[in-house]
Amino acid sequence: MDLKDQLKQLSERIERLKDQIHTEEAAKNAFVLPFLQAIGYDIFNPGEVIPEYTADIGLKKGEKVDYAILKDGQPIILIECKHLTEELVVHSSQLLRYFHTSKAKFGILTNGIVYRFYTDLEAQNRMDTIPFLDVNMLDLKENQIEEIKKFHKSYFDIDNIITTANELKHLNALKNQFQSELSNPSESFVRFFTKMVYTGQVTARVLEQFTVLVNKSFNQFINDLITDRLKSALKKETDTAVKPEEKAQFETIEPQTDKVVTTTEEMEAFFIVKSILRTKISFDRVFYRDFQSFFSIILDDSIRKTICRLYLHNPAKKQIGIFDQDKKEKWYDLTSLDDIYNYSEQILQTLDFYQANKKD
Repeated sequence: MDLKDQLKQLSERIERLKDQIHTEEAAKNAFVLPFLQAIGYDIFNPGEVIPEYTADIGLKKGEKVDYAILKDGQPIILIECKHLTEELVVHSSQLLRYFHTSKAKFGILTNGIVYRFYTDLEAQNRMDTIPFLDVNMLDLKENQIEEIKKFHKSYFDIDNIITTANELKHLNALKNQFQSELSNPSESFVRFFTKMVYTGQVTARVLEQFTVLVNKSFNQFINDLITDRLKSALKKETDTAVKPEEKAQFETIEPQTDKVVTTTEEMEAFFIVKSILRTKISFDRVFYRDFQSFFSIILDDSIRKTICRLYLHNPAKKQIGIFDQDKKEKWYDLTSLDDIYNYSEQILQTLDFYQANKKD
């Protein structure tokens, strides 16, 4: 099993068990140690992983950090763990104090779900207060997996990580700034774009008017980008020929056409069903096909494994159709998308049927 699969498996484990974790020690055993195993370290070998690592601070002796990962007998990564509900604030963290007393070049602050990676980009041997990588295991992104891979025992290279850490730090800062400006544009941000399109004098009243316009235009621009990508993905699916045996199973399915537009509501419903299925399978096994009269959610990208269909185009009568073990569709009314959760049991029963009959 490669790192990507191990991390996604751990992500599913965290989702399944997080409500049962009530102590910091339980979080370490259930989440943190499996994470260290995933990145290639033998947690039972004190030559690689030492729990309660002693890091003396000045005259204060016997101070300990939760874990230290060693290489050639020297610490390379220090890890401090917190309770799931505790704020990960590095300013008051022991990790900040321990860092400069050891030879470790990296620090990780975690509660078992969120992992924040630190180094000393601003001042040598003094840990930065801003992480260069911030990973939420319940919202794991592909690019983050690639960055975590650099910490794997097999690929660990300090110079390589430091090189990308500086870029990641500034990249994250820019992304946060973009997010802030898009949700609440600053005066300088609005003024910059106003001067590009407005020929008159930029007064306080004009700025007030353009603050609304800038916010709206950027959000519309992003929505258009998302829509274009969805259309492109749908076109690729349309261009991919469906197997004859799959066509035979659902003769009522209309072919996808340019008239099909995947709505935001349909995508929200897709992610709800995906989150239900994710309690038992990896999320990357769940796909969708959009048609003019319904939105279909399928397993393993196969129409023969349709989990359910969503009928959301009629505001007065929205429904979900779930397939049973005889591959017959049963319909349920929806007053809101949240009602989908009411049929989690039926959705998972359909999944169980396909799992038990994989050859079909």
